[in-house]
Amino acid sequence: MAEEFRRLNRELMYHGTIVDFYKDTIEVPNGNVVEWDFIGHKGAAAVLPVREDGKLLMVRQYRNALDRYTLEIPAGGLNGADEPTRDAAGRELEEETGYRSDDLEWLITIRTTVAFCNEKIDIYVAKNLIKSHQHLDEDEFINVEAYSVEELSRMILEGKIEDSKTISAIMSYKDKYCRK
Repeated sequence: MAEEFRRLNRELMYHGTIVDFYKDTIEVPNGNVVEWDFIGHKGAAAVLPVREDGKLLMVRQYRNALDRYTLEIPAGGLNGADEPTRDAAGRELEEETGYRSDDLEWLITIRTTVAFCNEKIDIYVAKNLIKSHQHLDEDEFINVEAYSVEELSRMILEGKIEDSKTISAIMSYKDKYCRK
């Protein structure tokens, strides 16, 4: 199917800190030429930290795009396109929660918005947490909170958690580790 579409041009419109915005010129299967938006993202990693008691650590932080606080799993962008996502997940775990782990297991990979962005997030589960300390960026203000899988599942179904990586992580974890 992709061979029926042909990119004629990709023009950088804006180079940002997190994303680059492009205008793509595409020839579609019927021969028409159209312009589509494309957002280039270097990739990210996220982690679902699991305490010994089974509770999951979440981070509450302000998100400018929504102009409100959100409850999410720890996550962050890769330092470079070649950085292993497992390393990035471990880094974000310690930076945002103040815990580290040598026990990171891949859980799921998601693509956040396939219509116009190539962002890919590899999500890991972290067990056997070791207390360390947070290393927040100067613009990060994060509260760490612990919840049961059931509490988080309920918050998802009530619309209190809307973040796609967080929903994917919790529901995948519940399916893989909490089956009765």
